[in-house]
Amino acid sequence: MLKRILGLAALCATLLLTGCATVKPMAYSTDAPQAAANDKVVYLMTATIRNIYRPSYQPKLLVAHVEMPNAQSKEERINFKIDAEGSLENSTPEVGNTYLLRMELPPGEYKLVGLTCLNKSFPFTVNYLVPIHATVNQTVPGTYYLGHVEALLRERQGSEFRAGPPIPLVDQSIGGASGGSFDVVFSDRWTEDSELFVTHFPAMKDLKVASAPLPPFDRAYAQKWWEDH
Repeated sequence: MLKRILGLAALCATLLLTGCATVKPMAYSTDAPQAAANDKVVYLMTATIRNIYRPSYQPKLLVAHVEMPNAQSKEERINFKIDAEGSLENSTPEVGNTYLLRMELPPGEYKLVGLTCLNKSFPFTVNYLVPIHATVNQTVPGTYYLGHVEALLRERQGSEFRAGPPIPLVDQSIGGASGGSFDVVFSDRWTEDSELFVTHFPAMKDLKVASAPLPPFDRAYAQKWWEDH
């Protein structure tokens, strides 16, 4: 058990380290070109994260983790950092925090591993990991909508995967990361999401977007992944 606890904590720390992954800005951000390259694929996705277990500690997205198949090197792991333009934060358990993700990649197969989130409420800092574990594989350049991710943090039952590493013990417990688990649902919300993207990124107004919905969230896979790490 101690080995698993330390392993999960080390994993979450590793996912945040820029030395272990290539950090990239989201497409259409002020840190990236306003137009995506013609030879690239852009994946659009929205995510809403809520904490009803410890409602005073709403997770805020830091990075989305993407990997190439059997990733071994920094270049094969990509951390897309969220930006202010793509952050719609309400920070209440009723509404939660919503994010507009725009991930530009060369065509090919990738795994969307998860979303690392953080809550800083002095003097505590709480780390969370929303599991996604979905494979995307587009060989034709263009823009693709993956759907909406709804991640609800509630009290953990039995041996369910945790919402974050158990250490540091006090911070992770107070924020609900160690004692909570995420319910994750993927859905098609393009009507609402398309308006959000265009409102916050006018350069996307005339984009042709193809639908490429994620398969239903595989909780059994997420559980096994957590147990293995």
